[in-house]
Amino acid sequence: MAQIAKLPSILVLEDGTVFHGTSIGKIGTTTGEICFNTGLTGYQEIFTDPSYFGQILIATVDHIGNYGISDEDHESGSIKIAGLVCKNFAHSFSRAKAKYSIHEYFTEQNLVGIADIDTRQLVRYIRQKGVMNAIISSEELDVEVLKKKVLEIPHMHGLELSSKVCTTEAYEIGMENEGKKVAVLDLGLKQNILRCLLDRGLKLKVFPAKTTYSEMAAWNPDGYMLTNGPGDPASMPYAVETVKQVLENNVPLFGICMGNQILGRACGLETYKMFNGHRGLNHPVKNLQTGHCEITSQNHGFAIKDEGLEAAGVEVTHIHLNDKTIAGIRIKGKKAFSVQYHPESNPGPHDSRYLFDDFVNSLN
Repeated sequence: MAQIAKLPSILVLEDGTVFHGTSIGKIGTTTGEICFNTGLTGYQEIFTDPSYFGQILIATVDHIGNYGISDEDHESGSIKIAGLVCKNFAHSFSRAKAKYSIHEYFTEQNLVGIADIDTRQLVRYIRQKGVMNAIISSEELDVEVLKKKVLEIPHMHGLELSSKVCTTEAYEIGMENEGKKVAVLDLGLKQNILRCLLDRGLKLKVFPAKTTYSEMAAWNPDGYMLTNGPGDPASMPYAVETVKQVLENNVPLFGICMGNQILGRACGLETYKMFNGHRGLNHPVKNLQTGHCEITSQNHGFAIKDEGLEAAGVEVTHIHLNDKTIAGIRIKGKKAFSVQYHPESNPGPHDSRYLFDDFVNSLN
């Protein structure tokens, strides 16, 4: 592979902190909320996760791109992160099923990023200061100009983003199966959620985020799936209203990540923006019903407040062991439950796949 020239690039945080590195992907400028993921593998699945829409990702693992890109590992049809910050960016790769390099992938997808950054220093800074907006540029190298532009970026708090990444038309899959029918409300779904449902013999119809309950109910589903997705759940009254009607009709429901927050809000609970979200492949969660602990994959910057649970008829089923935040809920008297993490996580861990079985069992 021909040597690719390293061109200068600059990362500027909202508080004026500056990092200098080299450009990766497209030469250009990108903006978004900066966050970090501590996973040691699965970078392609992370890049294509719609929950990252509008966010610049810091990869804490030292090497990004060393096993290339495979068409089998996408979680959606395109890259969803707004930009990438990493330490070592591998232009070459060695994996039999990889189709092309990460540089080719980024260039094709017009993604702007920055490498040769001390990501350990940057992540420690973000952990201390909290999540904030950022700008990366390899075309505008005047720091003062970038400091002004970064202040113009809208904050994630209050942003409605699910409708920007969900399907635009309803579609059916798995109709050759003989199992129950599940309506999937696409808030920014990862493809592996669908795979996990299909593996259990379900028939699925995927609906756009702003689909009403009556439109989905016309398909006569046996249950409902609420997917993950980006943005602030408080900005999604349309989804909250849909879920309220699902609960009123007492139809089985399973929510993941954003789906957990929407279910909580449908019951009258509040959500809040976290100081730093949970993003990685090794988050410990305790199942309060079984007493067992699970290693989970997580990606969220909002969470359910632990106030008013009893009055709302909500039982906490799982807690995050690092900070005791709510990681799962069940609605009393209903066949409705959700978790704040990703049981469909791909490539793993697989500790929480039992939740899909619990959902299937609730359909009977």
